[in-house]
Amino acid sequence: MLLRPLLALAFLLPALTFAQVDRINGKSFATRSEVLAQHGMVCTSQPLATQVGLDILKAGGSAVDAAIAANAALGLMEPVSNGVGGDLFAIVYDAKTKALYGLNGSGRSPLGLSYDQLKAELAKTKTPDHIPPRGLLPISVPGTVDAWFELHAKFGKLPMRDVLAPAIRYAEAGFPVTQYIAYLWNIGVRNAQAGKLPGAFLDVYAPGGRAPREGEIFKNPALAHTLTLLAAQGRGVFYQGEIADQIDAFMRSNGGYLRKVDLEKHTSTWVDPVSVNYRGYDVFELPPNGQGIAALQMLNLLEGYDLAKLGYNSPEALHLMIEAKKLAFEDRAKFYADPAFAKIPLAGLLSKTYAAERRKLIAPLRAAKTYDSGHPALKDGDTIYLCTADAEGNMVSLIQSNYRGMGSGITVPGLGFTFQDRGEMFTLEPGHANVYAPGKRPFHTIIPGFVMKDGQPWEAFGVMGGAMQPQGHVQVLVNQIDFGMNVQEAGDAARWQHEGSSEPTGEKMADGGSVQVESGVPQASVDALTRRGHTVIAGNGGFGGYQAIRWDAANRVYHGASESRKDGCAAGY
Repeated sequence: MLLRPLLALAFLLPALTFAQVDRINGKSFATRSEVLAQHGMVCTSQPLATQVGLDILKAGGSAVDAAIAANAALGLMEPVSNGVGGDLFAIVYDAKTKALYGLNGSGRSPLGLSYDQLKAELAKTKTPDHIPPRGLLPISVPGTVDAWFELHAKFGKLPMRDVLAPAIRYAEAGFPVTQYIAYLWNIGVRNAQAGKLPGAFLDVYAPGGRAPREGEIFKNPALAHTLTLLAAQGRGVFYQGEIADQIDAFMRSNGGYLRKVDLEKHTSTWVDPVSVNYRGYDVFELPPNGQGIAALQMLNLLEGYDLAKLGYNSPEALHLMIEAKKLAFEDRAKFYADPAFAKIPLAGLLSKTYAAERRKLIAPLRAAKTYDSGHPALKDGDTIYLCTADAEGNMVSLIQSNYRGMGSGITVPGLGFTFQDRGEMFTLEPGHANVYAPGKRPFHTIIPGFVMKDGQPWEAFGVMGGAMQPQGHVQVLVNQIDFGMNVQEAGDAARWQHEGSSEPTGEKMADGGSVQVESGVPQASVDALTRRGHTVIAGNGGFGGYQAIRWDAANRVYHGASESRKDGCAAGY
């Protein structure tokens, strides 16, 4: 008899506001809870792409099948960041072998474009001292398609026609463009309209003379045709067949250097992920030509400090993290390159001894204006990030990019995608590890991350956004490991980004650079950093995009998170 009065009384109690819940949790910045699921999880930067991956898992597909399907959908739905004209890197945890597998799916520069010829071509432009971001010269071989088929051959379960079918349907029928993507799309179209480049870029991406607006339906029948060919004929149609012929003919007619032979010779490379142990967690990245080991170098440096005691967003902790970034990026500028063309002192760069030596250079109360690169021992031997996990315990950390927004701006008529401009990342400095050469992979910014704990998978994670990526990797991991945040809170927390470091393209840091901070960083910390000599400015974007899946081994539950600064979502079942 008392039940009804008690229920009535409960309804009279005041509801907690989101702010009150946040205060109870102790994280006033948290945007939402983690997503929890037992059987599978997909986290991407576009909600429909997340659903595509989830549908593939429910149909019996593997985590790799879901990752490829979601990536194909993102190439259509978020062309500002990725597509089949770009490159791909991935780390896969295989539950059967209990091992991590790394794939470098980046392409190489055209074999027919020599260093001297490139210099001669650049002499005709307004930027004779560096490779431009748009046009025909920064184009390298697209590696994404080959990477898809490599991953699928090793870890796929469903036929590729089923994996690519959702993206094909959306390309034919259309989809509503989301808010943040629409904003970036408009910038890409304006750049293309100003550049007057050859090809079908504006025909594909600016139907009616402008970029699609938020909520408008966009279709890409040419991309649907390309994906249909891939589904029916495999990677060969792209690298040896009909698509390769179309690319070759277009490049010859318009002064480009990419040829069918470049596509025919392309291969992805299976690599062993490399790691350092940070406070009991084995953090894995891929070796160069990417920049993932910069995050590992930063973690090695920071392990010597008690960040938890210093406190989240304290000026002391922020100062140490910024200086660690500066130190790691000096090595990044000097050593990171295609290992087929340069000897990279990988073991030395990642050693605890080397980190201890470099750590001595950090002054606790003063920001450094310059750092030199180190002398590690030499031993022989724009972007989307998504992650997926399946019911068998397999997990995928995948990142894919056209590099700068919408890539080179070059679209071959009839194919429906734009080519990456990754070749811009070469330097022209003779003797540099990353100097341009034919058939060489350029320095790459895109990096997938993975963490193991006590021999078991702990987290697949990534942060998008150029040089922000290793800084972001370190911040989201420190947020979790040192400051006790959950996987969603770690991404929602206010970020900082240091700019102005020396670069693999030849730029040198001489003034200490500058630090952009999001509004959640306390003003007291900003003031204290300024007193230490940092140039601190309010950030207005560019802090990356984050997705992550953490595995709770005790309860056998996936915890998913997606970037609150972008359009995406995490979903599971």
